[in-house]
Amino acid sequence: MTDEEMKQLQDKASVLIEALPYIQQFNRRIIVIKYGGSAMTSDEIKNNVIKDVTLLKLVGFKPIIVHGGGKDISRWVEKTGMEARFINGLRVTDADTMEIAEMVLGRVNKNLVQLVEKLGVKACGISGKDGHLLEVKKRLSDGQDIGFVGEITNVDPTILFDLLDRDFLPIVAPIGLDENYDTYNINADDAACAVAKAVEAEKLAFLTDIEGLYRDINDRSTFISRLSAAEAKKLCDDGIVGGGMLPKLSGCIDAVENGVKNVHILDGRVLHCLLLEIFTDKGIGTWIYR
Repeated sequence: MTDEEMKQLQDKASVLIEALPYIQQFNRRIIVIKYGGSAMTSDEIKNNVIKDVTLLKLVGFKPIIVHGGGKDISRWVEKTGMEARFINGLRVTDADTMEIAEMVLGRVNKNLVQLVEKLGVKACGISGKDGHLLEVKKRLSDGQDIGFVGEITNVDPTILFDLLDRDFLPIVAPIGLDENYDTYNINADDAACAVAKAVEAEKLAFLTDIEGLYRDINDRSTFISRLSAAEAKKLCDDGIVGGGMLPKLSGCIDAVENGVKNVHILDGRVLHCLLLEIFTDKGIGTWIYR
């Protein structure tokens, strides 16, 4: 064996040693992963994300995946000759669109189950309709009726705890029922936050299309690697964070203030982003802590 080959092996061992205290600290703790955006559009990225989540389970975590599927829904809506419409970032969801959304999210859900089980881990795909997991009411957008879009009113995590106790990896599609048992589409970020709060997750990880938070989005030197919930709230109040990140960050703050210990905002397009954030001292995303 050459010196260079020995060095490569030692570097690999160093990585494992660096991960050891985090594996010990978070053993048997629940981590909720919100999976969506561009990370779902590439088969290569999708396979690597699932490998990361599977590894987390095999080293002792209890992961729960909550997934989106908005881009796939829009694609299928257009295929049927309809037009995807949004008001304030929320999809206008009539009965026909809701039928398509449920079909597409179900397909995405079972595809993720298939990828996990291919790696030798038991997975179970469910939606918020199962076991009264996600109960909703009609959500309005600035007073406008946008159809079957749900606002979560209650979470019953019993089915999730049952699956975790039986060594399954739950994979949740963001669909819920109202008091009349009508079906509603739910924003996946909202669903992930609600699930994380209900199970009092150790970590909630958002796989997004950006690296994390910046004080100035045009200046990469202003990247924020870690901050408290109070500091995050000040960013919102001061108008430093805006656009599509504002509701996401507000949800993160609410999660941390209501039972979730840590929230991580990561670029889901980065290879092995979950492992790099959780098992290294520096991390690669933005960490929001209680």
